[in-house]
Amino acid sequence: MGRWCLRHLQLLPVLLLVVGALLDYNTSPHFSAEAFYTAAPMTAAALLSLRATILAGIGACAADFALLTHFGFIGDSGGRSELAAVATVSVFAVVVNRLMYFSDVRLQSARKIALAVQRAVLPEPPSAIGHLRIAVRYQSAVKGAQIGGDLYGVQDTPYGVRCLVGDVRGKGMDAVKAVDVALGVFREAADEEPTLVRIAARLERALVREARRRQGPEQTEGFVTGVLAEIPHRGDELRLVNRGHPAPLLLHGGEVRSVEPSVPALPLALGEFGADEDRTDTLPFPPGTTLLLYTDGLTEARNRAGTFYDPGTHLPGRTFPGPDALLDALLDDVRHHTGGRISDDMALLAVTRDGGGERP
Repeated sequence: MGRWCLRHLQLLPVLLLVVGALLDYNTSPHFSAEAFYTAAPMTAAALLSLRATILAGIGACAADFALLTHFGFIGDSGGRSELAAVATVSVFAVVVNRLMYFSDVRLQSARKIALAVQRAVLPEPPSAIGHLRIAVRYQSAVKGAQIGGDLYGVQDTPYGVRCLVGDVRGKGMDAVKAVDVALGVFREAADEEPTLVRIAARLERALVREARRRQGPEQTEGFVTGVLAEIPHRGDELRLVNRGHPAPLLLHGGEVRSVEPSVPALPLALGEFGADEDRTDTLPFPPGTTLLLYTDGLTEARNRAGTFYDPGTHLPGRTFPGPDALLDALLDDVRHHTGGRISDDMALLAVTRDGGGERP
């Protein structure tokens, strides 16, 4: 019923005019449907085009004039005042329609700019590298926004395919700057450093420098949670370094395994407060396995009862033809779980190893 109403909302101005005219005609001469006549053009201004708004205003004035003439009130001051009020609101409705139009144009322009920024900072990775199929999704908590503090990166390097998924503390331009710094360092270090631990160390240094440039609480409290993953071109293994980020998931044959780090570590830019060095966890990654990396926007999505979404309970027993299908299903699940209310940004990255052969 709700969807039907939304699809036919454009008929509301006409409905208001018809109902107003019928009430005016079939009730006492002293009853006025002025409220219906003024509501029609204002509703059209919010919902419809300029032409439709003008037509609604003309229709409202015509209906009011006809009913005032029918009851003999068009010649007295009360009737003329009512008609003048309807005409004034109709003109004002045209102005409102134009203001809303230009506001929408500016909003669309801002969205295009934001999308260009997203594509520059978070470019789409290739859909396949060797025997790996790759998919990413970015879901913003703010409707119409294109980028926030979540990040992902995928790079083919001499050491294998390396991935990064992270979440910057905070929002706004400071978060976007931190995203840009982290991804810039990752892209350079992924090609140069022989180990994930060395990449994490370079990210740590760069993000500490960036945090020191900030003002206020972000200067001392800025940090980035993240997971670095490496899938060598040869062999069936996976390497992970987790810096305070939600544990990745491994999916194979309907089974789901959460990969907790062997040694918990602090987020990036907070390494000086921890005593342990980063440790790389090595796991089997046979053909048919999918690695799922995500930010906490996925696991902190709540329904009306306050229950968090848990992919570890929603994914077991399900199989997907590829990483794209997995991520689409996850987003559908989250929207269903929350009723469409997304409260935090969400970055998802899935990598599936196909069967057969090794990279030449």
